[in-house]
Amino acid sequence: MDCRHHPSRRLCPAREGDRNIPPERPTSDRERIQRINEQIRISPVRLIGANGEQLGVVPTSQAMEMAREQGLDLVEVAAQERPPVCKILDFGKFRYQQSRKSSKATKVHQAKIKEIRVRPKTGEHDIDTKINQAKRFLEHKDKVLVNVVFRGRELQHIDEGRRIITMILEQLADFCKVERAPMMEGKRMTAMLAPKG
Repeated sequence: MDCRHHPSRRLCPAREGDRNIPPERPTSDRERIQRINEQIRISPVRLIGANGEQLGVVPTSQAMEMAREQGLDLVEVAAQERPPVCKILDFGKFRYQQSRKSSKATKVHQAKIKEIRVRPKTGEHDIDTKINQAKRFLEHKDKVLVNVVFRGRELQHIDEGRRIITMILEQLADFCKVERAPMMEGKRMTAMLAPKG
């Protein structure tokens, strides 16, 4: 029988070319497993109250009645346990919190490029401060661009700039890998460092 003309047409599986029937929305494992209220068929259940208090093992019908009295839902939180663990809570709020947790877990830190600048005449103490700053950036999983800037006659002292940048790289060796070795770019010597791991 051709199900296109049948009154219960929407129950027929969608076929290629039949565009009126929306595809089934795939359900996640959590949505499939998370049973609430009347969907909970197993009795008895281990019940946890709305404030987290242990209410012991009770018949499912009694647990549902307690949830209704408080205007909340009975939600199965550990189906694999025997008896299953159910909790009295606001299911809408619970699902919202679960989705917030999962979206936070999937957020990945976007690496930024931070810059530290020194000059050939920069004092040892100031260089130490810049190194500590670079360590913090690297620990935060950001890349660090090390710049030795030469002004005017300082270009005659490129060796001093190279000594400073080499010293910085040596002191940061435990925290980073050198992504781009020191090189001259106009009036500056630069090196790019990336966090280890």
